Amino acid sequence: MMVKKLCCFQYFVVCSLLLAVVVSSEYHGNSANDLVDIINKNRTTQKLPQLSNSPGLGCIALQYAEECMGNCTSNNSVNCQPPEDDFTEVFAPNCGVELPTFGTISGYILGCQHKYLEPSEAFSNALVHDKRTLSLLRNKTHTEVGVGIIKAHKHNGPYLWCVLFSSSQRNTTFVLDDLGEGIKQKKGCYSGNSFPCSRAHRDEGLLSNKTWILVLFCIIHFQQFLFKLF
Repeated sequence: MMVKKLCCFQYFVVCSLLLAVVVSSEYHGNSANDLVDIINKNRTTQKLPQLSNSPGLGCIALQYAEECMGNCTSNNSVNCQPPEDDFTEVFAPNCGVELPTFGTISGYILGCQHKYLEPSEAFSNALVHDKRTLSLLRNKTHTEVGVGIIKAHKHNGPYLWCVLFSSSQRNTTFVLDDLGEGIKQKKGCYSGNSFPCSRAHRDEGLLSNKTWILVLFCIIHFQQFLFKLF
């Protein structure tokens, strides 16, 4: 009987470890930072200087995207321009950007899709998909960039990506208070920091499907194991 109990315990441990591997294997990085990397690689191929990854500007980009969540159409287009005062009176305070350091925003790109896209797909399909956005991306006056990503609804899209550019002096504008920490955001994610993206902006179905398949697999095989054991 002790041997049987030991076998059951070992089987349980193995299944638990498998579930832990599936959960931990999901991407927990920052997709907004990945997009900044793609933007800079695109610029360097044109022999343009890389843009500084500004967390303050990235957080404001997230605020911009959140403001426009209800404007994504069925054909994945979005036309949304928040009032200019919102940047200094709403977005910056919500992020903890020190107002005296608020710099010049020299351009923006806003895109949406009703399904989640990986950073490379978001770059090509949601953001830089025509001559206007490509020209804006390669503007020589830009010095800094910030990216924000958010999912409009918990269980389904649309997803919004916002890229903000600045032509202000590098690393001296859009400074976050609290020694650069700013105010923690509860939804989505933004570039310029090491925090993983909130799962609110990812497609949660992929993780849950994998997990439930593995749980079902363990239950079925555990029942067969018990039948053979007893």
